[in-house]
Amino acid sequence: MSASRAGLLLLLLGLAGLALLARCQDPEHEPERDPRSETIGNEEADDEDDDDDDDDDDDDSEVKEENGVLVLNDANFDTFTADQDTVLLEFYAPWCGHCKQFAPEYEKIAKTLKENDPPIPVAKVDATAATALASRFDVSGYPTIKILKKGQPVDYDGSRTEDAIVAKVKEVSDPNWTPPPEATLVLTQDNFNDVVNDADIILVEFYAPWCGHCKRLAPEYEKAAQELSKRTPPIPLAKVDATAETELAKKFDVTGYPTLKIFRKGKPYDYNGPREKYGIVDYMIEQAGPPSKQIQATKQVQEFLKDGDDVIIIGVFSGETDKSYQLYQEAANSLREDYKFHHTFSSEIIKFLKVSPGKLVVMQPEKFQSKYEPKMHILDFKDSTDRSEITDHVTKHALPLVGHRKSSNDAKRYTKRPLVVVYYTVDFSFDYRIATQYWRSKVLEVAKDFPEYTFAISDEEDYSSEIKDLGLIESGEDVNAAILDEGGKKYAMEPEEFDSDVLKQFVRAFKKGKLKPVVKSQPIPKNNKGPVKVVVGKTFDTIVMDPKNDVLIEFYAPWCGHCKQLEPIYTELGKKYKNQKNLVIAKMDATANDVTSDRYKVEGFPTIYFSASNKKNSPIKFEGGERDLEHLSKFIEEHATKLTREKEEL
Repeated sequence: MSASRAGLLLLLLGLAGLALLARCQDPEHEPERDPRSETIGNEEADDEDDDDDDDDDDDDSEVKEENGVLVLNDANFDTFTADQDTVLLEFYAPWCGHCKQFAPEYEKIAKTLKENDPPIPVAKVDATAATALASRFDVSGYPTIKILKKGQPVDYDGSRTEDAIVAKVKEVSDPNWTPPPEATLVLTQDNFNDVVNDADIILVEFYAPWCGHCKRLAPEYEKAAQELSKRTPPIPLAKVDATAETELAKKFDVTGYPTLKIFRKGKPYDYNGPREKYGIVDYMIEQAGPPSKQIQATKQVQEFLKDGDDVIIIGVFSGETDKSYQLYQEAANSLREDYKFHHTFSSEIIKFLKVSPGKLVVMQPEKFQSKYEPKMHILDFKDSTDRSEITDHVTKHALPLVGHRKSSNDAKRYTKRPLVVVYYTVDFSFDYRIATQYWRSKVLEVAKDFPEYTFAISDEEDYSSEIKDLGLIESGEDVNAAILDEGGKKYAMEPEEFDSDVLKQFVRAFKKGKLKPVVKSQPIPKNNKGPVKVVVGKTFDTIVMDPKNDVLIEFYAPWCGHCKQLEPIYTELGKKYKNQKNLVIAKMDATANDVTSDRYKVEGFPTIYFSASNKKNSPIKFEGGERDLEHLSKFIEEHATKLTREKEEL
């Protein structure tokens, strides 16, 4: 090896060492995830584990000790802990940087608790090897610390320091210690109305005992309940077993688990917040505040107009005792998830807006205003005005004639179809504003003539994957356009130099039904006679939506580990029902094909629907049960409309 090559090698090794050091210096309390849980195809890693097992001739049931810390595993855990009052446990992964950093501190803790009277055992579990224990104790990050009290786990969420952990373990080890009472209220048909109707605000979870998502949510939900119970005033969290309280579940349209709803004095609102402790806490604190914020200075309104990026909603009232003000607050509560509401009693602002008290003003920031639409949409509060009129006024005028569709507002502002989208470099900063508004003005000229459609501009980089699916990624044009229609159908404008006349012709052709939709699809299989029919974008309508057949359809992703586990079971299911003339067991790679009906929503993998022959637009989603042959068969038989039972052995 030459001296220069040797020097280069040393340099690379040094850089690699620095990179490794940087990776180890993560924030203390961020749990490190198991990369194997996030990566499909770890056959090599599994093989290495098998080799290690072959080389290990020691008795796994023997409890060993490493630097004062006991080593527990699937084989010796229950035997060792059976007679122990209190045990401190750490679930770790050998590759985890956080675990390595924590190891010296944990060994100090073990030494301290060994000297306690009586001694308290301190143990560790390699969660990547003792997978049964890791699953049993819901370990999803490393390190995870738990205190075992008479066999029952107590979560530890405090600081990873010797003083904090030792203090908590000693507290739990006290003979008089009992777990704190559950902060989450349990609601049934008997107490639901009394509790919910009396609460200014309460979060209610509808769950099923067998639901995996509910089980994962439960500890986070309880921690949030404990945290929120300490507030002044407290914000209660409650739960309802929807499988037992079926009337309550039906009353509040609970169709999946868990379903969370916020109630304000008995009125339900959808919960769209996070599902972990701190997210729930922050979200509910925000929700407990007033739905509308008061503004007192004209300068605030001017800033909304000059720098705002979304619709401006201001209720103008004479005072808090104004009847219309109370009605406005009610309406704002029902829409607070989607819009920011403001109100004012200021005569200065009233004068600036040129309105009188008792009005609701909805307007757009200056950058979205145009000569084709009013600067303000005003609702006059009358004695007959009700909450629905207010919410209708807001939702009707929330969008400008041509708005800016982006990932942050797509799901809340641009769900209505048909949606006409024009893609280019959209940037409202000073340097690019003129170009952005130039092309937007071209779109405005068309939008004014088609009020039944929603128009928007989108940055081409933000929506590059959508443009690719439309077949426009290599169009060569600076500006492209498409129409997104009901049922997931989409139409691409043929690339040409963009102008308002070109866009108008495109929209007119769509309106007359002269356009063909773009369908992302793999090639149609030449041989599709297996027990499981392969569906692609171009055959979705002919197979899944065929009214002659019942269809069970699995939407999968090639990289999904759960999908790979399901594959042999699903094939067996197809074989079981292969003689059923009017029942199709099908699958579709949802990452490579368009689902041409918005009734079949795919938000995770695998997703399974039953499409009955007589209800093609009302598919039934398979939820909750185990994805095994027994439960899938039961699901089919519950919903099949054309099953020929005499021809099969079930």
